[in-house]
Amino acid sequence: MNSVFPDSARTGAELSVDAATSQPGWRAAALAALYEADPLAKSGAVSALYALAQGGAARGDTHWHAEQTLSAPGDLPGRPARPDLVEPRSLQRRSMSTPQGRVVLLHALAHIEFNAINLALDAVWRFPDMPADFYADWLKVAAEEAYHFSLLVKRLADYGHAYGDFPAHNGLWEMCERTSGDVLARMALVPRVLEARGLDASPPIRARLKQAGDDESAAILDIILHDEVGHVRIGNHWFRHLCAQRGLDPHAAWLELAAQYHAPKMRGPFNFEARRSAGFDDAELETLKAQGGDGDAEK
Repeated sequence: MNSVFPDSARTGAELSVDAATSQPGWRAAALAALYEADPLAKSGAVSALYALAQGGAARGDTHWHAEQTLSAPGDLPGRPARPDLVEPRSLQRRSMSTPQGRVVLLHALAHIEFNAINLALDAVWRFPDMPADFYADWLKVAAEEAYHFSLLVKRLADYGHAYGDFPAHNGLWEMCERTSGDVLARMALVPRVLEARGLDASPPIRARLKQAGDDESAAILDIILHDEVGHVRIGNHWFRHLCAQRGLDPHAAWLELAAQYHAPKMRGPFNFEARRSAGFDDAELETLKAQGGDGDAEK
């Protein structure tokens, strides 16, 4: 079977090459990458697929096969045996003023980025009949999340640790599972709620890292925040696209979906500048102020 992946990144989820085009379906390849359990192999598979898709798009030769409804033959996502997944409330918080506390934080961020790779790949393979730009956007997000993960893994190694050394929670993927049946719900609640929380959290975390003298880790947070603004903007774009397609008011639709899927309550302080750059409009920002306070996150 031909593959877009190197041998080290192949998984049992790979689907056969399209006989008409002699190219693998890129959504099927995204599913294969999602099944990959080894984080570094997963990241390599995503980078290879993104490069392939970019090259194809430049030639006007794409293989998303949007008309295909794919099925996942087993449990998703592929993940390593470690870290142990526990309830969020059982995770210990440690001061960033100590090296051990910073390591725990960096590990938590790496886990978020690993899950973000999986969330973006899931959007690519799961939802048929979307425009080609939808799949291209979410594959780009997956590639950038893989880059963030690699930066954090390298920084963990500087401290003598690796991804998997500390327990983590599974909250991001649980929302992915809950919204698996409706692309509108996925766009409403994963990028616009869960990932947007990172826009609020990054500035104060970066400030504390700088205060602790960890300039290298703070610089990684700068990269992540810059890219995450773009990721949330992509979520906002496709949420509004789908609302328009279905004749829905975006504000009313978001409130209804947040209640239906039990989205976490949004709490300030909020990074209104980053959220505005990510495509939230004034009415949405006023709703956030009403829900969770109007303090702006540190910059």
